[in-house]
Amino acid sequence: MPPRLVATISVNFQPLRGGTAALSGDLVVIAKEVQPVLVALPRGGVELVEARHHNPTDEPPLFFVHYWAVGDAVSPAKAIRRAVDTTDVVPMPGGAA
Repeated sequence: MPPRLVATISVNFQPLRGGTAALSGDLVVIAKEVQPVLVALPRGGVELVEARHHNPTDEPPLFFVHYWAVGDAVSPAKAIRRAVDTTDVVPMPGGAA
């Protein structure tokens, strides 16, 4: 994506009892990244809620992949990271690696 476009991901993390957690959020991806993300999330036990675009005039078209997972506090987070790694995302300076 051109640097002037700002898109991000959202990860909501809620600790539960017994070392488990609920995660929900969305990944913002371009068209070529949709399929790899749709494959990576379920492989890691993360449920797909929906994939859609909000504005058909975006250039490039942006797709929002919404997800949900409940499990141990680590496995879903690792699956989301693997999905992000299938994209061309460039971390923000000073952000998490």
